[in-house]
Amino acid sequence: MKILIVEDEIKLGSYLKKGLEEAGFVVDLTHDGLDGQHLATSERYDLMILDIMLPNVDGLTLVKIIRDADNSTPILLLSALSKTEDKVKGLDMGADDYLAKPFDFAEVLARVRTLLRRGGKEIQASKIDVGDMVVDLAKRRVTRGDKRIDLTGKEFLLLEFLLLHQGEVVTRSLIASNVWDMNFDSDTNVIDVAIKRLRGKIDSDFDDKLIHTVRGMGYILELR
Repeated sequence: MKILIVEDEIKLGSYLKKGLEEAGFVVDLTHDGLDGQHLATSERYDLMILDIMLPNVDGLTLVKIIRDADNSTPILLLSALSKTEDKVKGLDMGADDYLAKPFDFAEVLARVRTLLRRGGKEIQASKIDVGDMVVDLAKRRVTRGDKRIDLTGKEFLLLEFLLLHQGEVVTRSLIASNVWDMNFDSDTNVIDVAIKRLRGKIDSDFDDKLIHTVRGMGYILELR
């Protein structure tokens, strides 16, 4: 899952980025409101975390721009302004939550997960069944039938992304930006190699295949 952070305090922004990446998210970080506007309106995110006091375009204006573009991505506002009227103003502008500084990272992570669930972007159950495959998101464990399948951290993130879009074709560029946090380069085969390795663990020993190639488009996870 991909998160945008727009925070002009460099140390705080780096702290949030590192913590969220360690929690399994892909994170884009910028320290400027204008750059944040460009990213928010040109890229696809599952959640945005915006500071209010930003250079060039402030956080509240950024919220309005995002909402005026009919973008319903959940938004968490961060601010040193902690009065009730400040929070009400932020929420009235279209933000989904408001967190006053200073804060503990554990609270940020809890708010992020709550917003993702509320926005319907996070798989609701802790365990997901696809055919005879069971994926335990909390324990990061995968089994098919009686066989436990050991995945690397990146392989699990790739499988989780496919699960989030179960039954949908996902392009290589989407996988690259959401799992590897990079722009897709048509000359590289990193995505194809990663899919091949995941298939080798998920599908190779089983009659029912779950990961399928859609020629010229990308990949899809579904039981056929």
